[in-house]
Amino acid sequence: MTPLILLVDNDVERLAFLADALKSRYSVLLADDGQKALDLLGKAPVELVISDVPMPVMDGFELCRRIKSTVDHAHIPVLLLATKCVVWAQLTGLDLGADAWLERPVSQEILLAQITSLLYNRNKMKEFFAISPLAFIPDQVRSRTEGQFLRQLTDIIVANMENPLLDVEMLARKMAVSRITLYRKIKALADVTPAELINRSRLRKAAQLLAGGRFRVYEVSDSVGFSSPGNFTRNFYRLFRMTPTEYAHSRQRQG
Repeated sequence: MTPLILLVDNDVERLAFLADALKSRYSVLLADDGQKALDLLGKAPVELVISDVPMPVMDGFELCRRIKSTVDHAHIPVLLLATKCVVWAQLTGLDLGADAWLERPVSQEILLAQITSLLYNRNKMKEFFAISPLAFIPDQVRSRTEGQFLRQLTDIIVANMENPLLDVEMLARKMAVSRITLYRKIKALADVTPAELINRSRLRKAAQLLAGGRFRVYEVSDSVGFSSPGNFTRNFYRLFRMTPTEYAHSRQRQG
C-alpha cells in the first residue's frame, strides 16, 4: 500500500498543485482548513501531514499543535509550508513539534525529497522500536506527547515483566487508554500488535540476561513472565532462531 498523505490548504489552486505532484507516488487526502484535517485524521491511517500555515477556521500552527499533543496522532510527521515571516514561521512551527518546514514557492523536487526523508526516518524508527522496544530512546521523537507515551509504555512493561498476567488488557488499563486506542497507537509506532510488543520486550530482556551467563534458562523464563520454560523456549526460538541455551553459549563464546 502506498503511504497516505493529508494535504491541507485553503487555496484551491495550491492544493491541486500539491495533489498533482504527489498522486503518482502516494495516496492523497485533501482538506481546506485545519479542523477538517483533524476530522480526517480520525478516520484514515494518515502517515504524513503537509499543511499551509495561514488558513481560516484553524491555521497550520494550531493544526500542528493539536496533532503533536494528541496521543492518537502525535506520531504523524508534519511538514509546514509558509511564505511570510520566514524565520519566525520556521521557529514557531518547530517549537510546536513540526518535523520539517519549507518556504513557498517550493519546487516539486525538493518537496518530494523532503517527503521521502520524513517517511524513511519514520519507518526506520518503527523498525527499531519493533525490534528492540526496551532499547528505544523516547527523546528521539520530536513530539513531547509521543515521547511521554513511549516512556510510560516502556516503564510499565519493564515494571510488570515478571508478571505472567501482563497482557494487552492490563497494559491498556495502566496506560489509561482503551484497548482499541492502544492497538492503533502501537501499530502506528511499530507495526506490531500490543501483544507482540509485550512478547518481544520479554524476549529481548531474556536475551540480555542469558548473555550475562549468570542465570539458568528456567530462571530467565520466570523473570520475564513466561508461564513455563517450554513456552519460553518456543517463543525465544521463533524470534532468535536458536534455543535459549544455544544463544547463551554463543554469546559466551563471543565474550
